[in-house]
Amino acid sequence: MKTVGRLKCILTALAAAVLTGTALTACGEKAANTVESIDDLKGKTIGVQIGTTGDALAGDVEDASVEKYNKYTDAVQALTQGKIDAVIIDSDTASVFTGKVNDITLLPEGFADEEYSVAVALDNGDLQAELNSAISILESNGTLKQIKAFYDGDKTDNSSGTAYVPSADNKHENGTLIMATNAEFPPYEYRVGSRFAGIDVDMMNAVCDVLGYELQIDDMAFESVIPAVQSGKADVGVAGLSVTPAREKNVRFTAPYTTTHLVVMVRQPSTGLITGFIDSFHQNFIEEGRWKYLADGLLTTLFITFLAVLIGMALGFLVAIVRSTKLRTGKLRIADFFCRIYLTVIRGTPVVVQLLIIYFVIFGSVNISKILVAVLAFGINSGAYVAEIVRGGIMAVDSGQFEAGRSLGLNDSQTMRFIIMPQALKTVLPALANETIVLLKETSVAGYIAIADLTKGGDIIRSQTFSPFLPLISVAVIYLVLVMFLSYLVGKLERRLSANDRH
Repeated sequence: MKTVGRLKCILTALAAAVLTGTALTACGEKAANTVESIDDLKGKTIGVQIGTTGDALAGDVEDASVEKYNKYTDAVQALTQGKIDAVIIDSDTASVFTGKVNDITLLPEGFADEEYSVAVALDNGDLQAELNSAISILESNGTLKQIKAFYDGDKTDNSSGTAYVPSADNKHENGTLIMATNAEFPPYEYRVGSRFAGIDVDMMNAVCDVLGYELQIDDMAFESVIPAVQSGKADVGVAGLSVTPAREKNVRFTAPYTTTHLVVMVRQPSTGLITGFIDSFHQNFIEEGRWKYLADGLLTTLFITFLAVLIGMALGFLVAIVRSTKLRTGKLRIADFFCRIYLTVIRGTPVVVQLLIIYFVIFGSVNISKILVAVLAFGINSGAYVAEIVRGGIMAVDSGQFEAGRSLGLNDSQTMRFIIMPQALKTVLPALANETIVLLKETSVAGYIAIADLTKGGDIIRSQTFSPFLPLISVAVIYLVLVMFLSYLVGKLERRLSANDRH
C-alpha cells in the first residue's frame, strides 16, 4: 500500500508540474523559500527582464547571479519552477502576477523607485516638447491620475473596459503617431482580444487627443522598442521605460508620466492547488477567444513561409547556376565573386540578426510593410542554403551529360535547363524539402519586428494566462503537424519520381 500511495503521490505531483508549470520536489513538496528579506538576496539567483532598471540594479547585489529573460512572464515562470530564487519586478506588474499565479509572493521591503518616460528619437526634439506639454496638461487635469487609479485593481480581463476612451472630436489633423511597445507587461500594456489596453496605452491615447494624432501601436520584443525609435520605425517608445545613461545615448526621454516601485518576488510554500486539464485548456484557448492568436499567427507564418520559399528558390537556383558555371568553365568570375560574398555573409550570421538589420538599418527610414521585410529576410537567408544544395546537385551530374547536350546541338543554357537541372533536382529534392522545413521554423523569430506569427501568438497567451505548458505545447504540436505534412508530400513526390525512373 505504501508503494501505491507513493506512486499516486508522484503522479499527482507530475500532473501539477505539467498543468501548472511548477517545479516540484519529492512528492510534490516545494523546497522551502530561502529569501525572506532584501538581505537574503546575497549569493542568490535573481531573474530580471533584459534591459530594465531591475536588470541594471540586480548586478549590484553582492555575489548574486543574474538571469536575464526576454519578458517578465518567463522570469516568473522560472521562479515558480525553482530555477531562480527571486525576480525584481515593477510593483504594479507584480500585483497582476501574484493575483493569477499560485505560490509566489512579494517581500514587504521595496527594492528601488523608478519613473517611466516616453522615448523619442535623438533628432526629434520638437516631438519631445509636444509630448512634455501634453503630459503636463494630463497631469494638471487629473487624467493621468484617473488612468493609474483605474488599473489599481486587476483589469486585465475582457470585462474591464478601458480607463480612457479616445475622443470622437480628435480629427487627427497632425497624422499618425506610431507607438512601439511590448504588450506583455500588464497593467501597463497588454492585449485583450484584438485590442491593446493598459496604463501606457490609455495615456498615449489621451496624449494623442491633446496633440491631434491618431495612435498606431506596434507590438514587438522589448529589446526592439528603442531600436525602433532610433531607426524611425516608431515615433515613440512606451513600454515601462525608465531613464538610464545608456538609453540616453540612443534616445531622448520626456518628463516622467508615472512613478512606480521595484519589488522582489519570491516563492512561497505550495498551496497544493492543481488546475484540471479541462479548466486549463478553457483558460488558455476558449476564454476570451485566445485560440484566435494561434489561428491568426498560423496564417501569418504560412504566408511568410510560402513567399520566402519562392524567393529563396529563385535566388538559390540563380546563385547555384552562376557558381557551378564558374567552377565548370571558368566563366562569370565577377558574378561568382559577389555570389561567394553573399553566401559567406548570409550563412555566417544568424537569421534573427539579418531580420533586424534589414528592418532597422537597411529599411530604417522607409515605411515598409513588416511582412514584406520578413519575407525578404527569410527568402534571402534561405536562398544561400538553397544555392549550395542545388550547386552540389549540379556538380554531381556526370560531366558527360554536358557533352551529350552539345552533341545534340544545345547551347549551355539549354543543356542546363533540359538535361542537367532535371537530374540535379531529383538528387537534391530531399535536401530542398528539408530547407523548406527549416525555413518554416525559422520564421518563429518574426516577433522581433512586431509580427504576430504563430510563436508570438503562443507568447501572447502565456502573457495573459501565466501558464507555460499548454501554449508552448500547442505551438510545438502545430509546427510538428506542419512538418509531418510537408514530409509526407515530399515522400510522395519522391516515390512518384522513382516510379517514373523504372518506366
